[in-house]
Amino acid sequence: MPHLLRAAYLLCGDHHLAEDIVGTAVVRLYRSWRRVVRAEHPAAYARQVVVRTWIDGQRRSWRQEQPTADLPELSVDDRAAEVALQRADLRRLLDRLPVRQRAVLVLRFYEDLSVDDTAQLLQISSAAVKKLTQRALSNVRSHLPAGGTASVDIEEAR
Repeated sequence: MPHLLRAAYLLCGDHHLAEDIVGTAVVRLYRSWRRVVRAEHPAAYARQVVVRTWIDGQRRSWRQEQPTADLPELSVDDRAAEVALQRADLRRLLDRLPVRQRAVLVLRFYEDLSVDDTAQLLQISSAAVKKLTQRALSNVRSHLPAGGTASVDIEEAR
């Protein structure tokens, strides 16, 4: 469950919404438990349900205004503040991406899935995954500072 919650958070950017997504996914998994038990990789099946639940929610709420919270004043040591800022930078970069591009980046680089596994999970072709990855990375690069690098370290932003 923690792994599903982290993936859901990276997709949506809100802890409470991530919990709702995982909760909805668990209900969906329970309803189709016979298929889950017969699945070759139940964890991958659960991950797919989480991603699809998030995508379904995005489709329903694409016209709704999405509130954002301002970052609180940080009163912790400098390193923790730096990591928090890196996470916020990564979050802002992900938020600027279209839904499918964000899903592909999270699955490919955070979940460390192969192109084929990502294609299967999203029910698209491998070529589409490669194209979406290329476009997503291009979009991310276009939002980086003029130097072309960001202060975002994905490993620490986890």
